[in-house]
Amino acid sequence: MTRFPAITGPGQPSGKRQINCVTLKFPRVPARVSEALVLRTYPLQEADLVVSFLTRDQGKLRGVAKRARRPKNAFGAGLERLSHVRMAYFQRETRELVSLDGCELIRSQFGLASDYWAAVALDYFAEVTDQMLPAAEPNEKFFRLLLAVLDYLRTTAGNGAWRAVAYFSLWAVRLSGWLPELHVCLSCGSLLDDPESPERAFFSRDRAGVICGHCRKAFGVGGGRELSAESRAIAAEMLCTPVTQLSGSAWNQATAADLRRFLVEQIESHVERRLVTAPLLEAAP
Repeated sequence: MTRFPAITGPGQPSGKRQINCVTLKFPRVPARVSEALVLRTYPLQEADLVVSFLTRDQGKLRGVAKRARRPKNAFGAGLERLSHVRMAYFQRETRELVSLDGCELIRSQFGLASDYWAAVALDYFAEVTDQMLPAAEPNEKFFRLLLAVLDYLRTTAGNGAWRAVAYFSLWAVRLSGWLPELHVCLSCGSLLDDPESPERAFFSRDRAGVICGHCRKAFGVGGGRELSAESRAIAAEMLCTPVTQLSGSAWNQATAADLRRFLVEQIESHVERRLVTAPLLEAAP
């Protein structure tokens, strides 16, 4: 909004001309528009929402969506969990929260709501992303990881959620720099997959990697779980193969369950809190 002086026309006495201000209104233009995935929303006051969202170019941000809880608003269905949108927002250096101006929906995940396990997987993806990523640090690889598993879920039915969860968890830990070597004993350094003398691998919540059976006995490590050779082979394939090209089609809740537990414990150890959605993935069907 800009004000310009306006001088009155003829007829005013000399030396007594009156100066009026004319106000021109310009359309409001957002400071930035980013491709984003909505992670979580929180109610604020009577009609507003606090929105946590992951952008492709600016990383994870939080902002206030004014009047988003009213029937007629500028956001529509764009603030649903993991909606893929173009988010328009204003960002000021002195404020932690950005101001959301509106969003354009690119793709909704509404079609996955009818599949219970897919819906739980969506909740898990959103929680892990929100807890793991620091604020305002660009991470396009993590953004593309989310898009990949979401696309995979939409093109599969039935037990597709289990493969998507395992793949996402493995790469989320890998991209964060927390993934230990799964084929080497953390304690003695021995190769677990030696063809001549293969070793079993064990893990526990208080250790950052896996240990062999000998070290488990030597150090009196109890209560640990085994990470099977099959699950370690699955992890190795996932690290070099897109989720849509993984071998094996008969995945169910039991497939690589030990790998999922190992990765969840790695995540929980680093974020220093238990994940709410992780137990739902292991609940009996």
